[in-house]
Amino acid sequence: MTERLDPGRDGIDRAAVLLSAGRLVAFGTETVYGLGADATDSRAVASVFAAKDRPRFNPLIAHLPDADAAFRQVAATPLAHRLAAFWPGPLTLVLPRRAESSVCALAAAGLPTLAVRVPAGPVAGALLRAVGRPVAAPSANPSGRVSPSTAGHVLAGLDGRIDAVLDSGPCSVGLESTVLDLSGPQPRLLRPGGVPLEALEEMIGPVLQDAGPVSAPSSPGQLASHYAPFLPLRLDAVGAGRHEALLAFGPPPPGAGLVWNLSETGDLGEAAARLFAGLRDLDAAASREGLSGIAAMTVPGHGLGLAIRDRLRRAAAPRPGRGAS
Repeated sequence: MTERLDPGRDGIDRAAVLLSAGRLVAFGTETVYGLGADATDSRAVASVFAAKDRPRFNPLIAHLPDADAAFRQVAATPLAHRLAAFWPGPLTLVLPRRAESSVCALAAAGLPTLAVRVPAGPVAGALLRAVGRPVAAPSANPSGRVSPSTAGHVLAGLDGRIDAVLDSGPCSVGLESTVLDLSGPQPRLLRPGGVPLEALEEMIGPVLQDAGPVSAPSSPGQLASHYAPFLPLRLDAVGAGRHEALLAFGPPPPGAGLVWNLSETGDLGEAAARLFAGLRDLDAAASREGLSGIAAMTVPGHGLGLAIRDRLRRAAAPRPGRGAS
């Protein structure tokens, strides 16, 4: 049975004791709930892969309490120090891993680079300070499924498979962090997320964008199929078919049946915060009503819309055992 811990001092201290002992604890950040493990302990990290059924070639993000702690693990460039202005916050930086880094090779998937982040939120920060070492924390859900934005979502997928969840309430951003690779000659966006591309480019100039999903990722969130509901998802729909539920953005078309609206007013921040909860709830409701799929209306590709479209595209990708949706 998985413990559900209160976000007060006692709950944080209990979570820190468990993590320090090599156990698995999910905790909320501003993005999504992460499945935490001591990133310096290869056995603990292996337990994360086992609990999530996650491919071991998929690297993890090391979460640290502040920029100084993060840059002790990686070789920070002047550009990285500038971008640390977004910390604490939903930005992950991929940089060359220091030879003296305490993060185990398994967490970095054996790569010469390491992904680091300083998450926002008083509970996450207090937990990381209490642990006193890097915490690897991929999203706290079975691999490839919809990311959790509440403690209830975590328990729905991992109850009995992890030791505890530190319940800090709903996540405010609701989308994973932006991942920016600074290990090459030019900054490269590996995953759009909670910090919009426009905000990055305003600070540092042009950013290259990856061509798309890869089979051997250099950072989290690059697999083709990810964030997936159980029912197939159809993108850029103008409405739902007879046997589909509708994931709406803005006013739904007349006569729509089962609908979850990301934002009736077309607000991208609201849509991002509601995306994963919407996919989960609509998937369950549509299944109960005997529907065979989900149709998703178009979300514009600027600001947080770029990250929303990325998640929907991966959620709609063909998965093993299922054809294209």
